Amino acid sequence: MKSKEFYVVIERDEDGIYVGEVPQIKACYSQGETIDELMQNIREVIEMCLEELEEQSTTEFIGIQRVVV
Repeated sequence: MKSKEFYVVIERDEDGIYVGEVPQIKACYSQGETIDELMQNIREVIEMCLEELEEQSTTEFIGIQRVVV
């Protein structure tokens, strides 16, 4: 199987838990008490999401922009 590269947007919530989301895959997110735990968890979630989306295409990640209002 060909390797695919995904970007993970990581935030830390008010309880100090790291939350990661993969913008290229709808509803693909996970959490962990450390960055390492988050990344391990998000890999598993990505694999599950890819199995469900096997015949569907994913969007291409372009970038992240900061907006100040």
